[in-house]
Amino acid sequence: MTHPKTARPSVDSRVSEAVAAVRARVDLAPSLGIVLGSGLGAFADSLAGTQKLAASDVPHFHPTTVEGHSGTLSFGSLGGASIACLAGRVHLYEGHPVADVVFGVRVLAGLGCRAVLLTNAAGGIRAGLTPGSFLLIRDHLNLTGQNPLVSPVHPFVDMSHAYDDDLARAARGAARDAGIPLQEGVYAGLIGPSYETPAEIRMLRTLGADAVGMSTVLEVIALRELGVRVGAISCITNLAAGLSDAVLDHEDVQRTAESTRVAFEKLLTRWVLLAGRVLEQKD
Repeated sequence: MTHPKTARPSVDSRVSEAVAAVRARVDLAPSLGIVLGSGLGAFADSLAGTQKLAASDVPHFHPTTVEGHSGTLSFGSLGGASIACLAGRVHLYEGHPVADVVFGVRVLAGLGCRAVLLTNAAGGIRAGLTPGSFLLIRDHLNLTGQNPLVSPVHPFVDMSHAYDDDLARAARGAARDAGIPLQEGVYAGLIGPSYETPAEIRMLRTLGADAVGMSTVLEVIALRELGVRVGAISCITNLAAGLSDAVLDHEDVQRTAESTRVAFEKLLTRWVLLAGRVLEQKD
């Protein structure tokens, strides 16, 4: 016996409720979304006409339990672009199901964001990716063992160009304008919360990973299903396991993220301005 397939909605009912609640309180229609990783939460305060919502103000939004992730949703403008800014994210390692991990970016898409810029903190694997450097993600390895598209009606989504070329060019231009070195490479997403072993880092290097972290890849998959363009930059906050004698610690990650905050905000500001122009050209 065969069962007829029903159309899989682009957003589930929970996302629809969250979007309706936000629209009832915020009069801005964002075209560009930003997800702020560790140490970048203050960037939202630089937006003109900022309106903020706490996680508790939005139905089904989960507050994060991780230091450096406030979980607020901010709205404003920068250089003519209307922006929705998610300060922090929830992670699989906090015990959330995958649908909740990508809930925030699905809300950004539901609000009308045609592109989303993702940021994160990551461990450097490739030589030269030292703490304080920045990596433009051009591809990823999803090693979390999870996929947000798994469902009875399973969409097949092309990931050949998961990271948008135009947004990547905008990031390169932003780095040149800001005078900030920007490397490029592959990001490996693992579940955490334990850091990797030296043997796992050797494996990841063999697989082609340049940096490793515990976020981003699931968000990218969910956004690409919805047709949203994606760009992503990692701040390298530590050398991966086995590449130094340092003991890996989240407090050290936060300290490095804070020490690079000014440079990262400068880079991100310029990237937002150029990404806004990309969206204008595509209208």
